[in-house]
Amino acid sequence: MEDDYLARIGKLIRDARQHRGWTQSQLADALATSQSAVNRIERGNQNISLEMIARIGEALDSEIVSLGYAGPMHLRVVGGRRLSGSIDVKTSKNACVALLCGSLLNKGRTVLRRVARIEEVFRLLEVLGSIGVRTRWINDGMDLEIVPPAELDMAAIDAEAARRTRSIIMFLGPLLHRMDSFRLPYAGGCDLGTRTIEPHMIALRRFGLDIAATEGLYHAQVDRSVAPDRPIVLTERGDTVTENALLAAARHDGVTVIRNASSNYMVQDLCFFLEALGVRVDGVGTTTLTVHGVPSIDVDVDYSPSEDPVEAMSLIAAAVVTESQLTIRRVPIEFLEIELAVLEEMGLDHDRTSEYAADNGRTRLVDLTVRPSKLEAPIDKIHPMPFPGLNIDNVPFFAAIAAVAQGQTLIHDWVYDNRAIYLTDLNRLGGRLQLLDPHRVLVEGPTRWRAAEMMCPPALRPAVVVLLAMMAAEGTSVLRNVYVINRGYEDLAERLNSVGAQIEIFRDI
Repeated sequence: MEDDYLARIGKLIRDARQHRGWTQSQLADALATSQSAVNRIERGNQNISLEMIARIGEALDSEIVSLGYAGPMHLRVVGGRRLSGSIDVKTSKNACVALLCGSLLNKGRTVLRRVARIEEVFRLLEVLGSIGVRTRWINDGMDLEIVPPAELDMAAIDAEAARRTRSIIMFLGPLLHRMDSFRLPYAGGCDLGTRTIEPHMIALRRFGLDIAATEGLYHAQVDRSVAPDRPIVLTERGDTVTENALLAAARHDGVTVIRNASSNYMVQDLCFFLEALGVRVDGVGTTTLTVHGVPSIDVDVDYSPSEDPVEAMSLIAAAVVTESQLTIRRVPIEFLEIELAVLEEMGLDHDRTSEYAADNGRTRLVDLTVRPSKLEAPIDKIHPMPFPGLNIDNVPFFAAIAAVAQGQTLIHDWVYDNRAIYLTDLNRLGGRLQLLDPHRVLVEGPTRWRAAEMMCPPALRPAVVVLLAMMAAEGTSVLRNVYVINRGYEDLAERLNSVGAQIEIFRDI
């Protein structure tokens, strides 16, 4: 029993050290001990005192290693405060996870710049580390270095981490080039209703991948005699489906045409990354992608993913619902033009700078200043469409925005089974949202927000919408168990506090 306890402590320390980007030697130096002692601690082969646990926690600046049980994270929000100043948009969550999966194509060293330090990324790093990929944070934790082994150890995969992220599904495309058979845990992530992997399989079967799903695992077999002999037509214009097809096509020795492809922001970033790996991709930004694959990729690559348009929309919504003047910098404008056109029709007062290039040299950015505005409900319903339409992930923010507008707004979230239901959590904060069916919500505004204590919805974007409403509500609100927010946003509470919010992070004692 004691050995098991020490092993669990050792794993926590190892994970905290790796997230910090430290080697065992660096931690040993901070603790004034030897590297071999740190190695024994992390393997669970050395007794460890409470004092040493506390010293390790302080050295790693980590709540993972603590004297007590680190329970779920909660937020205490003092609302009714105006935001001011400026805030930068972080790099794209969805692009970063696609690039992490894409790094499996490369035998060389991959460096990704300004990677979002979020739970979704951490889960993928745990999975990559468990199968032998060496990852470390460099340049004061800003950038991520990825070095693959000669052979991946799929038998050692961290199934628990894999099941906490839906992004694991994008391992299928790269792995089919590396091994003839492998097993992968079922994908997890947000609770957004039933989502099958059949669209992925329709595309990947064309590369010889066959999957049987049993006992919580995908059992994959690859038939090397099978290759695409005609264009691949995706049955849904999904982002991860398109990315998986791209990842499979990248190392197929030939030309692959992918039709009905998503042209969304994370897909474009993946295409730019593949080009940096030496894979030519024609048609980026359109629904037909032509991939000139190369059978082997062994290059040292340095790539900067672009900023996150959904985070930018979150910050725009934060300014709107709190009636604030706020400048949001590094906004990827080409992926928010429809959203801003709708907001302009609703009466949003804002201006933007001239466009400039993101660090990837391709994505167009602006700085956007939002001012307090008297909004009117839009005449037409709010509904998502594939890019260049209104982004699927931006729909929930219009629930909070519509709640402060005069009149009724119909929101039709047709993509996911459950997400519209979670938007009605705003009623706990004074909202007037009527659920018409699992996909349609009628929002009545304007709203007099009121403080409340509630559990965080189990879906990322509705969870942030609830947080924004709490920021607008006079009084003190509590949002419990915000892991889902940390999946997609880096230090969101601290960053909102930097522009005038008052949000305290706490845990149960």
